[in-house]
Amino acid sequence: MSVAEVNRLGEGNHRVGGVAGLTLQVNKGQGRCWSMRYTDQAGKRREVGIGSAHDIPLALARDKALQLRQQLKLDGVDPIKAKEDARLKAIEDAQRGVTFAQAIPAFLKSHAAKWSNEKHADQWSTTLDRYAGLLLPMAVADIAPSHVAEALTPAWSTKHETASRVRQRIEAVIAHADTHAKRLRPNPARWKHNLDNLLPTITREVAHHASMPWQALPAFMAKLKKMQGMGARALEFAVLCAARSGEVRGATWAEIEGDVWVIPAARMKGGKEHRVPLPATAVALLADLPRINDLVFPGTNDKPLSDMTLSAVLKRMKVEATVHGFRASFKSWGGDNAKDRELVEVSLAHAIGNQVEQAYNRTNLLERRRALMAEWSAFVTGDC
Repeated sequence: MSVAEVNRLGEGNHRVGGVAGLTLQVNKGQGRCWSMRYTDQAGKRREVGIGSAHDIPLALARDKALQLRQQLKLDGVDPIKAKEDARLKAIEDAQRGVTFAQAIPAFLKSHAAKWSNEKHADQWSTTLDRYAGLLLPMAVADIAPSHVAEALTPAWSTKHETASRVRQRIEAVIAHADTHAKRLRPNPARWKHNLDNLLPTITREVAHHASMPWQALPAFMAKLKKMQGMGARALEFAVLCAARSGEVRGATWAEIEGDVWVIPAARMKGGKEHRVPLPATAVALLADLPRINDLVFPGTNDKPLSDMTLSAVLKRMKVEATVHGFRASFKSWGGDNAKDRELVEVSLAHAIGNQVEQAYNRTNLLERRRALMAEWSAFVTGDC
């Protein structure tokens, strides 16, 4: 066909000649596109697009179709596969230039839905900016184990816990960037058989939370009950439930379902919902509290109490123990009094057994724990 003849073609698929398989597709809206039909090496009929007829004239369309025919016949290159390979290569080339600084917000955006608040993402950004500054201007593809080790070295010995956490975050960001770039390689920030050969192993002595001997709890709770203020009531509730400070301070009335406190997964350290059977003493404590807002233990300006508020109660009472230490007191009480270890651990919201055992153990032992918490409450309040 001539150019004039091609321009007069109406709706449909038209073979225009000049090169075998060259076709002009004209749709209802008069959109006009070139394509070439061919048979691949497996004998399957296929069709590859060449481009818009508004941008590519007939002569150029024939040249492109001829090139594709020659690639297929002489080089065995399938036009569709070659087109897809070129597209992926362009993406890979673009992603190869992504710097570590650019990879961080991409990682944070992809994980935003998994985190309960923006503070978590801010912590990632802040620590990576501060302790992985050496890596920020580097292309992710060019980062080697030696670069990660060099970035972490200044804080590795002096702020080891922070540096160790930053290493994990570097590893996560690089893994995300490499996955999206379809790049297969060992992660340069991994620890085992990698950075463990470049950075020294730091052994830290475990610092346990100061706790009170469980035998001293009844006298302490009697004194605490006489203390005034929302902080004192929150601390009393924390002891009765063997709960973490943050769980108590963030408790809402909506979480209280009769004599069960249902703490949502988003507020739990382990990320799993925890149901606490409330002993009668705890239920009575809640009944005496004023309902100021949604929070069970509100602080000033309708915000949760600060951790320092509970600590301040202990300081006024001249008690050396920490708020968290009362959980250790509960565990020691259970161990010394032959209480079921599994019930004690589940009451503390600790994971029991390996991953397989956890997967099959779907019960939360609520009724059995109800009896345990009633015993604990009776002991600490001197009612036993």
